[in-house]
Amino acid sequence: MNQAAILPINRPALSQLGYEPWRAAWEFLAHTMGRKPVAIGDGHPVIIFPGMGTDGRAVAPLRKHCDSLGYSALDWGRGYNTGPQGNLDAWLSELASHTVELLKDFDQRATLVGWSLGGLYARELAKLLTPQVRQVITIGTPFNAAADHTNFGWLFRALTGASRENDPGLSARLSAPPPVPTTSIYSRTDGVVSWQCCVEKEGPQAENIEVEASHLGMGFNPLTLLSLIHI
Repeated sequence: MNQAAILPINRPALSQLGYEPWRAAWEFLAHTMGRKPVAIGDGHPVIIFPGMGTDGRAVAPLRKHCDSLGYSALDWGRGYNTGPQGNLDAWLSELASHTVELLKDFDQRATLVGWSLGGLYARELAKLLTPQVRQVITIGTPFNAAADHTNFGWLFRALTGASRENDPGLSARLSAPPPVPTTSIYSRTDGVVSWQCCVEKEGPQAENIEVEASHLGMGFNPLTLLSLIHI
């Protein structure tokens, strides 16, 4: 059963948000002190989409981890993620074309990994590029949420020019799963987004993995990285 559908959804407490930078720092330290993983991957491409207001440097530990596992990890190649600009469909179509270009030298289907807002891109691209996508993995991505279910909804609206009011049609679109296997990694102690908004209805092609992590450090949290071994 989709827990997000039966539990009240509230923004994380501001006190929890305040601890995010400190927790993320400890998670990064734990990552750097951890053992290097054994390469077991098949070399297929893994494209990593950063969260809002970040770029490839923020997901460098995640990309390096995937490389160490034996996959071909790629940055999304669009610099800072400032949110969709202009018409959403046109923007996603452009991003899809760019993604196809990234994959032109590979004959294997890709895994799309997105952190926070980047996870929404991964899900939507999987709908547009289904034959080229192997699976989608989201990390702290509120695909079952309105902007007001996050503590940074105001920042998203400022970057994108989105309306303050929730768009039911857009929310329904974003919550619809892509037609490929999906994994959602989430944390009940996320200080930025409500964990219920990151939970998918489990089924043959959908799973949820809970980790104890901050939102800002989830992409390099040791438990998150451990869950990415078999991708």
